[in-house]
Amino acid sequence: MRQIVLDTETTGLDPKSGHRIIEIACLEVVNRKITGDHLHLYINPERDIEKEAAAVHGITSDFLKDKAVFKEISQPFLDYVKDAELIIHNAPFDVGFINMELERIHKRLGSIEDYCKVVDSLKIARQLHMGQRNSLDALCKRYGVDNSHREFHGALLDAELLAKVYLLMTGGQVTLFGEELTHQEEVKQEDGRVHVRDAQGPLRVVYANDVELAAHAKKLKSFGIEEVVW
Repeated sequence: MRQIVLDTETTGLDPKSGHRIIEIACLEVVNRKITGDHLHLYINPERDIEKEAAAVHGITSDFLKDKAVFKEISQPFLDYVKDAELIIHNAPFDVGFINMELERIHKRLGSIEDYCKVVDSLKIARQLHMGQRNSLDALCKRYGVDNSHREFHGALLDAELLAKVYLLMTGGQVTLFGEELTHQEEVKQEDGRVHVRDAQGPLRVVYANDVELAAHAKKLKSFGIEEVVW
């Protein structure tokens, strides 16, 4: 199965207000392995970047002025993601911007959902970790993914972090590429616990915390189960 972990950076928060995509990154995952193949593009938005947005991603209008506009990169982008499953954290945000860009070019291009399936990793995280913070930074901390080198929110870096988090979060045998492209971890769910085995270290057992246990007990109570022995 071919999956594409996608992230974007933008000039602001609302595409309906005329904000545009300035960076897009697509990271390929095949059969739950990060292949190292990716598509990474900076885009001239043909407008100013809001100061608040620039403070998050660190990208300036001056840096983008000689980059291609979205219309010029749209076909390579669509060709790259076609028929794949897109993994996006807070998918409605990125999908809204992508569909706005496609509509600006021509309505006949349709929406990104016409080319591939979209999976929202934030929705999955909220189902797994009810009542918890599920930002990418919070998930990196929860799953032991090193994001200490993340000074700004860059699309490619965020896609790399999300790929690692998503594979760990969804369980099974995974291969993760870190700085040396050699880090491997195995995740198994046994007896209601998540066991993470690092190929270069000892077994780590991640237990549910008090908030997660309380949320789980509340859910069981809704099914008529009053007492749970841990």
